[in-house]
Amino acid sequence: MIDLKPSINFWHDFKSNQRAGIWLFLGSRKSLQIVRPSILQLIFWGVLGACANSLFSWLIAGELGEFNKQGLVSYALWPFIALIVGIFLSQRTNNPRLMLVPALLWLVLDTHIALLQSFIQYLGILDYLPNFTYDYLPTIFMVLFVWQSLAVVWVFARELKWPWWERALIMLTTLFTLVVWQMAVKEQPIWKVEAVPPSVSEQTFYSQSRVLNKALEQIQFGEFAQSHWYFMGVAGVSYQDVFKLEIQRIKEQFDTRFGTFGRSIALINNPETQTEIPFASKTSMELALQRIGAQMNRESDVLFLYMTSHGLPNQFEMENDPIDFDDVDPKWLRETLDKSGIRWKVIVISSCYSGSFIPALQSPDTLIITASAADRSSFGCSNETDYTYFGRAFFDQAMREQQTLKSTFDEASATVATWEEAQGFEPSEPQWVMGKNMELMLPQLEQRLFPQTGAKAVSNETPNLMMSETFQAEKVAQVH
Repeated sequence: MIDLKPSINFWHDFKSNQRAGIWLFLGSRKSLQIVRPSILQLIFWGVLGACANSLFSWLIAGELGEFNKQGLVSYALWPFIALIVGIFLSQRTNNPRLMLVPALLWLVLDTHIALLQSFIQYLGILDYLPNFTYDYLPTIFMVLFVWQSLAVVWVFARELKWPWWERALIMLTTLFTLVVWQMAVKEQPIWKVEAVPPSVSEQTFYSQSRVLNKALEQIQFGEFAQSHWYFMGVAGVSYQDVFKLEIQRIKEQFDTRFGTFGRSIALINNPETQTEIPFASKTSMELALQRIGAQMNRESDVLFLYMTSHGLPNQFEMENDPIDFDDVDPKWLRETLDKSGIRWKVIVISSCYSGSFIPALQSPDTLIITASAADRSSFGCSNETDYTYFGRAFFDQAMREQQTLKSTFDEASATVATWEEAQGFEPSEPQWVMGKNMELMLPQLEQRLFPQTGAKAVSNETPNLMMSETFQAEKVAQVH
């Protein structure tokens, strides 16, 4: 027989019920010894539970969520079922005060679990959780929801000494019902994001050709007997703003600090820039590379190509729903670069598995930098940030302090490794591969990128001498 304690006062009962919820989470029968049921406590914890679950649902939905009454009705169904169970148990045990206990205990435990889930979700929003945990969070949340109901059944079954077969049957039935219900109502949360099919407006449809042509026409000729840097940035996917923001910031950095104004172009997939900036696609990339190749001085100018997106082995994602863009693969990129006639190239690719692009892109006149090895992921892709990990470490930090690309890469690699270790991520292992001709040419090219260092690095060498050494290296390579 369950002996329920009499009520003392509201706050005393509140604290007692709070402790009962904690013991219930542990599956302990002590929860039944300290719970203090009353109509006022049931209503109060019902309101707290609804608020806690609304907070959790709101954190998941984000800014796009809208209040969904059906979700609140779905939530209220479970304490109502627990109340019916309590009525049944009170009749079975001839203990009227037991009627409110199952619903009250369920609400107390549910409130605590919802607050715990909200805290975890908030840490995820801030990107404070280890990367591997994000795949398991939905399962963890499901287990917590199921356990809070099973725990009520478990402690009552033990306290009332139900036969083992009755316990097992009720536990299995409850488990099955909870899982099926949760799967059925997951489309009806308290805060719901209405799915809006992606679309391209008429204005965007007709403006893209004009926007692309204007961007191409602004790319200027290189001056004779001078080395110039040309910048091309590619933001591959539209569903995360970090890639757009990263390209915009890096292009501005190159235009203002490194003198690429009039010799730069950005290709971005993002809903906010559809009528202002050309889409990033294989077609626009090819046209941009052809334009740059036609405008630049082949022997003395250099292209800095920066590509940022999600990726898979030998695949750089290009997405702009509802338009179906083909992803970029290493073979296509190499062929397109070769067709453009651009000789000197610094190619930086920031995506998961970007190191898989290196074998196809390698050439004597090319420096290749990737954010990750061929079999590793890279990190920092979030709507809450304006750079990926590698993009921030390389461009926003190291490149503002260092005076050569190699020292920039070394510092950025060390910084990224420190961040990844702190977050418990598998090291991305950024890659650096440079052709033999580029090794000789890069110090001269860096005079324009880092004027102070370039002067020190080649103070005893003239541009003509550097070009002569490059041509000699080419001849030796051809012989071998």
